[in-house]
Amino acid sequence: MGGDLGPSEVVEAVKLTLASGEDIDPIVLVGDASLLEPLLMNAGLKGHAKLSVAHASEVITMDDKPLRAIARKKDSSMVKCFNMLKEGQAAVIVSSGNTGALMAGGKLIVGSMDGVERPALAAAIPREGGYFILIDAGANPTSEALHLMHNAVMGSNYARAVLGAEKPRVGLLTIGTEEGKGTPLTNEANELLKKTNGVINYTGPLEGFQIFRDHVDVVVCDGFTGNSLLKSWESMAKFIKHLLSEELKRNPVRAAGYVLAKGAFDAMKERLNPDRYGGAPLLGVRGNILKAHGSSNRYAWASAIRAAEKTIKHDLYHHIEQDIARANALVTTPHHNSAVN
Repeated sequence: MGGDLGPSEVVEAVKLTLASGEDIDPIVLVGDASLLEPLLMNAGLKGHAKLSVAHASEVITMDDKPLRAIARKKDSSMVKCFNMLKEGQAAVIVSSGNTGALMAGGKLIVGSMDGVERPALAAAIPREGGYFILIDAGANPTSEALHLMHNAVMGSNYARAVLGAEKPRVGLLTIGTEEGKGTPLTNEANELLKKTNGVINYTGPLEGFQIFRDHVDVVVCDGFTGNSLLKSWESMAKFIKHLLSEELKRNPVRAAGYVLAKGAFDAMKERLNPDRYGGAPLLGVRGNILKAHGSSNRYAWASAIRAAEKTIKHDLYHHIEQDIARANALVTTPHHNSAVN
């Protein structure tokens, strides 16, 4: 509970969310009640009708071995959240904890969705004219073609729920748009994805220079590639902000120009702000789980809570489950030769 900045940021995020006037489902804070109760009191949230606390005496740290921690720390906040989701006491989990433990607990306690072999992380990234969903953003460094097909189905559903894309365009990240120009993995995945048109809106292979254009709404790749892309983008966004600030301060004329164009610069910063969508969902498990960044501040947490609410309202889990079943049927149906007598 709390990530790098502690539980106080989570409490402030909840305060922001509840004060927004949006229709929010009841929130349960799972963690050490002796720490949470005073924070809720100071924030003026004690006794709020839509807020409660579930005590957890243990914590899974970033240094814990995921499988061992899930097995041994039964009263940790993360394990308690998994059990609440499994037993129907919660509709969605938001956590900024140990990613490995979140993956392990999601599969071992909550369980994988029928038809999905490997859950995947999705992340929303700004592009020309809006945002796109990157999947897998780091859950599985190595993948098979079938896993990439599942990523496409899951990412497409998430784009509908969070981005509001009615018919998300799906692209497979590779090194060329020509047929056969890629690795054995991407070439095989491309063939599977072509068979799933109708379940998803597959537009074909995608090159790196197309990602940030208004070209697709979902970028599909393995977790190694996706995590590298995600972290490179985050680093580049910080570099651009720093470079602009540095150049605008070089002389008084530029500084004056900054004052006149401040609205435009503020809008750009907001577009590049990773807090806009503070939670990356772990898709492909029997329930809704969102992973918030370990360094999330109150605004990133509030964004993650809003994203969690959207997964509930759009019934994301059941839509993915239905589309996975349809896609699996399309790619596993044998093609028989016709016999003419």
